[in-house]
Amino acid sequence: MASFGASSKAQLDTVHPRLKELFNEVVKTFDCKVICGYRTQGDQDKAFEAGLSKVQWPNSKHNSYPSLAVDVAPYPVDWKDLNRFYHFGGYVRAVADRLGIKIRWGGDWDGDFDLKDQNFFDLPHFELVEEGHSSDLPKDQIRG
Repeated sequence: MASFGASSKAQLDTVHPRLKELFNEVVKTFDCKVICGYRTQGDQDKAFEAGLSKVQWPNSKHNSYPSLAVDVAPYPVDWKDLNRFYHFGGYVRAVADRLGIKIRWGGDWDGDFDLKDQNFFDLPHFELVEEGHSSDLPKDQIRG
């Protein structure tokens, strides 16, 4: 059984308890690395300037504390292996469903299972969907 390393644990400690619960369950059967949880204003500015986020501080779910978003990649991380990211995203969604945790994934923002209708792909991004809010966002509304 896989487990998180020190850097993943440190990042996971900055996220909402429901996201912690989700990824502590995921890592039991699918080895993964937590890349980013909470982002400071400086971190968010860098992510925006690098094109890794479509929103500026404080509009990302990464900018609340604890963070309502987390970036997690299958381990070992191979940024070129997109198929593995898609497989991982589906696995995380299934575990979240089983646990009753409502999430949105950056590979299918609108949650319609059509992976080709996105205009911004953020495959390691997972965020909590707030209770009482629709998970059907317009395709151009990105929260990452």
